[in-house]
Amino acid sequence: MDYAPEQEGRVFFGAWVEIENDAGEQKQLRIVGYDEIFATPDYISVDSPMAKALLRKSVGDEALVTTAAGEFSWYINAIEYRR
Repeated sequence: MDYAPEQEGRVFFGAWVEIENDAGEQKQLRIVGYDEIFATPDYISVDSPMAKALLRKSVGDEALVTTAAGEFSWYINAIEYRR
């Protein structure tokens, strides 16, 4: 699948996203469909609170993730679409 150039700078379905919180914890996640998340720890469902907070964001943006445990800030370090 080809991605439009404007998608390269924003988080959409299929993106690999490198994020970091204020404590310096880093994660690299891929946003996928619910049926793709099983047995792959770095894949998250597009319907998850984390994915919803990341969608349409750009590098340097802050994503506020709201869960039952509270609200958490993550910062986007990199976005990649692997072909």
